[in-house]
Amino acid sequence: MTAEQPEVRTAATVPIRTLWRALIRFEPQKIVPEIAVRNTIGFIFAVVLGTIFASPSTGAVAGLGALNVCYSDGLDPYRFRARRMLIASVLVGVAVVIGALSAHGNTSAIVVAAIGAFATGMMLALGTTAGDIGVVTLVTLVVFAAKPLPPLEALEAGAVALGGGLIQTLLSTFLWPIRRYKPEERIIAGIYSELADVAKEPPSTAQAPPMTGQISDARDALAPLSRDHSVEAERHVFLLVQAERIRLSVLNAGRLQRRLVRHEAGVSAAGILAAILDQASEIIEVISQILRQGDYPESSHQSALDSAMDRLSASLAEFHTIPPPDGNAFYAALLRDARHQSVALRSQIRSAAWAASGNKTLAAPRGPIDSGEPWKLRIQGYRARLLANLSFDSTVFRHAVRMAVCLAIGDAIGRNTGLQRTYWIPMTIAIVLKPDFTGTFARGVLRIGGTMAGLVLATVLFRFVHTGVATDIALMALFTLVLRWAGPANYGIFVIAMSGLVVLLISVTGVPPGTVIAARALNTALGGALALVAYAVWPTWEKTQTRNALADLLDSYRAYTHAVLDAYMGEPLTAIDPARLAARRARSNAEASVERTCGEPGVPAAQAASLNTILVHSHSFVHAVMAMETRLYRNRRAPAPAWMPAFAASADRALATLSNSLRNPDTTRAAGSRRSRIDVETPAPGTGGNELIETEADRVRTSLRSLGEELAKRSWL
Repeated sequence: MTAEQPEVRTAATVPIRTLWRALIRFEPQKIVPEIAVRNTIGFIFAVVLGTIFASPSTGAVAGLGALNVCYSDGLDPYRFRARRMLIASVLVGVAVVIGALSAHGNTSAIVVAAIGAFATGMMLALGTTAGDIGVVTLVTLVVFAAKPLPPLEALEAGAVALGGGLIQTLLSTFLWPIRRYKPEERIIAGIYSELADVAKEPPSTAQAPPMTGQISDARDALAPLSRDHSVEAERHVFLLVQAERIRLSVLNAGRLQRRLVRHEAGVSAAGILAAILDQASEIIEVISQILRQGDYPESSHQSALDSAMDRLSASLAEFHTIPPPDGNAFYAALLRDARHQSVALRSQIRSAAWAASGNKTLAAPRGPIDSGEPWKLRIQGYRARLLANLSFDSTVFRHAVRMAVCLAIGDAIGRNTGLQRTYWIPMTIAIVLKPDFTGTFARGVLRIGGTMAGLVLATVLFRFVHTGVATDIALMALFTLVLRWAGPANYGIFVIAMSGLVVLLISVTGVPPGTVIAARALNTALGGALALVAYAVWPTWEKTQTRNALADLLDSYRAYTHAVLDAYMGEPLTAIDPARLAARRARSNAEASVERTCGEPGVPAAQAASLNTILVHSHSFVHAVMAMETRLYRNRRAPAPAWMPAFAASADRALATLSNSLRNPDTTRAAGSRRSRIDVETPAPGTGGNELIETEADRVRTSLRSLGEELAKRSWL
């Protein structure tokens, strides 16, 4: 292909490329050696303990319990980690019992497996964590449904699997009393490290506001600290609130720097402001290092902090010596706002550095962090979410039905043939089948290919390295380490390590590895093929859900904008925080939905481009509202301009109209194309005495009109 012959991207090439990227994707940020090492220790300890006190078979059951629960391990706060791993341990133990008891009859085993598959699919409505625990539980159930056990032995096996899970839970949380807040410190340190990168290079308004998912996850992780009024808890929450305010200031300062450089007289000011952002980035990174270190900072960190703060103060002093231009009110307002923003940024960074350095009192209120819903309300919310998804209009429900039917068919095929170890057929179906196209087909290909590679590797190792039980345990430790170390970064590596581990684990019980290898290869291929065929026969396309995800995004922006503009008009600031958090979550969901849609077959390039254009205009809109929010946190706030109520009402109407046109494209086709329906009332520039607020208001109007024009084209349908 020559330079004069541009590549033509058809609708077919998009999913192929997306699928290929999913196959070769390697995510190094998911490599956590700490988790890999302790999970390996827990697994081997469970196997050895069960073997010593009972038998190799008992050791294998204990190891499977530990292995299945280790997927629920993490670096989040001990409270969440312990609860999640305990739930997984109990569910794995119960699955062992139910599976072993259901195995007394083929019909009962198939029915129980189908019910479990449906429940697993529905658990996705409660979130990815619940869905992952559901898959682990289902896999355990179908594995133990391969061999019937008397009730007492089934209960004993369930208790052994539960014990293996409890060993993993104990290893993951045994430092809780000693390093109570270490996970929270690590989370906040990561937030500040990413914040330093944002300060070094603030994104453009065409990009989504950065750190959306990270801050939302951090707020969820630190929510219990709102009920903990110890000094350390107050300190951590304060640091998170400061990080959010620093993020707002950095994004606004970056916008102001790009605006200053457009004016001939503003090049010098833009250069100084860029230097201020670089120095702020340096200080924020030092704060991150202090938090990672824990306890009090080293002298080198404190020296670096003091030196960077001195340079920042010098740059601010220089910034304030630049005289405002004559005869250019907008540029003068721009320079004035940039000075206010840089001073606020220094104050926020100084407060964060002071708190991170181990001070035991806070210079300012820690700010609001939602402490989460009470258990009763949370359970009611889960119930309402599940009931809302009990419809064929729901992707989750259709996935659950497809999973149940496909797994029942696979289990029935296995039980009515002469194949050995046919539980790998439904197990593979449970692991491969996902609600989305890319996830299902990428996992299917990697599951089949990775299994074959893992079995070849296990065969070679068993042939040339095997010398006894000690060698087998050492090899199992190696495979488990790879599984939990590099496996999270690439599913193909995970499957290779898992295949080798399973062969070795079964061989410890006395089963010849040759028969295990052949059976696993055949049944995995059959199960993977059934899962792919099931999805192809009855797919659940993300493109049917994307417009609702985008409508939810605009609805959340509507609530956020309403809270910000109400605060300008005298309402309290407390409504902004929950609205901002809801907007972040809606933005993450919308971006993920658009990405999945663009990877599906049959999606024209024009539709993918239109969906991404809608996201770009929404990013521009929310950047403008965020810039307006930053002005609310000044010590001396000017009263709202006279045009603000009309602007707020018209922006609210425009967002409601746009959201409705996404949810009901057929009934709003004519109305959606009328530009008047999405006009926003803003003053003429320079007429209200609040030049920069007027500019942001105009950007809000421009973004909403651009959104309306894009929706009117209907290319996104």
